[in-house]
Amino acid sequence: MDGFQARLRAQLTHSLQFRLSFYLAATSLIAALVAGIVSFSAAMAEAHELQDSMLKQIAVLAAMTPGQNVGRVYTDLSTPDADEETRVSVQWLHHSGQPTTSSPSASNLPIPTGMGDGLHTLTVDGEDYRVVIRSTTDGSRVVVAQEAGMRNGIARGSALRTIAPMLLLAPLLVLMVTIMVRRLLSPVTQLSKEVNARSEQALHPVEAKNVPVELRPFLAAINGLLARVKQSMDMQRRFLADAAHELRSPLAALSLQTERLAQAEMSATAQDRLITVRAGIERGRHLLEQLLSLARAQTDAPGQATSSVSVSSLVRLVIEDFISQAEAKGIDLGMTDSDEAVIDTNEMALMTAVKNLVNNAIRYSPKGSQVDVGVHLNAERVCIAVSDHGPGIPAAERARVFEPFYRILGTEESGSGLGLSIVKENAVRLGAEVILTCTDPAHDRGLTVTLSLPCRPLSSQTHVLSL
Repeated sequence: MDGFQARLRAQLTHSLQFRLSFYLAATSLIAALVAGIVSFSAAMAEAHELQDSMLKQIAVLAAMTPGQNVGRVYTDLSTPDADEETRVSVQWLHHSGQPTTSSPSASNLPIPTGMGDGLHTLTVDGEDYRVVIRSTTDGSRVVVAQEAGMRNGIARGSALRTIAPMLLLAPLLVLMVTIMVRRLLSPVTQLSKEVNARSEQALHPVEAKNVPVELRPFLAAINGLLARVKQSMDMQRRFLADAAHELRSPLAALSLQTERLAQAEMSATAQDRLITVRAGIERGRHLLEQLLSLARAQTDAPGQATSSVSVSSLVRLVIEDFISQAEAKGIDLGMTDSDEAVIDTNEMALMTAVKNLVNNAIRYSPKGSQVDVGVHLNAERVCIAVSDHGPGIPAAERARVFEPFYRILGTEESGSGLGLSIVKENAVRLGAEVILTCTDPAHDRGLTVTLSLPCRPLSSQTHVLSL
């Protein structure tokens, strides 16, 4: 019971829909209860009035009946098979107040001599009776009586039949209130689903065309917040891109100077140090290129500059670009599967993503190993899978490797930690999914990165990228 009360209190505190449904249903039930009580009381009073009217009519008829016919037409209280609505007793009183006769087998009621004509309630031996007394033309008095308990039972049944529809409709009323509140709050649910379904890059304003007027100030506040966040992120991206551009020229000059310096005569020690310097400059240039790629991927909106691209042809071009790098490490780089597929997508974004996947696979694969690239087509998706036999990524780390500059501890290969971030950002632009799996689950080695994109059938009328 305590747990139920705690849940009810929590729902009333935190859920607007539950609170509205609860209070509206409670108000409706209270109103229905009050209306039922009033209707029941009114129906009881009306039933008693009808019963009193019936007794009066019987008394009028009995007063008009000749004395010799008394006792032949009336039903007595003691009759076991009489209908409840006609179970009345009739008796006549002399001027002295003593009974003359009554209906057969009747038990005469002791009527006080001072009781006048009209309606009365009489108690005899703990039993209440409703009595009508009427004087006749010959001076005698007619007494028509009916059991009060039976009258109340009849009236109660009639009243219950009157309010029964209201009692049956009360649960339906609660259900309709709940459904109505849920439907009225459905725009809030739809709004929350729309905002929740957005990517972190989708900072455009939320449309207010189907939003109730009461929610528009709140929606305007959300749109204002989105605009401020977008402005802040744009400033950061512009700073990142500007800084990367500004650093490219000094690094290019340093690289040129080191190349000239390498042509001069110098000691072996100086040459070793020069090699280290050139490697550092090369890492810096690679980092700047990665930063620029990330900035471009974060700045461009999804779906921009789309064209029809042959996925297999694009992958072959990327492999050709990395053949020399793979051969330098003795890595066998090639395509395992090549299903023909054409997709409407951003060609540069797709190429950037595939290049980063292949580059990462070569960098983190051991010498003499193998890197496989495959293109697989099914009815709805085209998948580009890049598999290596390096150390792989633990399952616990896979959610974080898409964060910029995040690197797994213990990795000997130098890098910027931006490769998978660039892949993820470009995948968002392409409407694609990035899936990480283990190449060799038995030995927990290697990493397979699958880029899954929506596809369409190949059309002969479409210009595609080809070798």
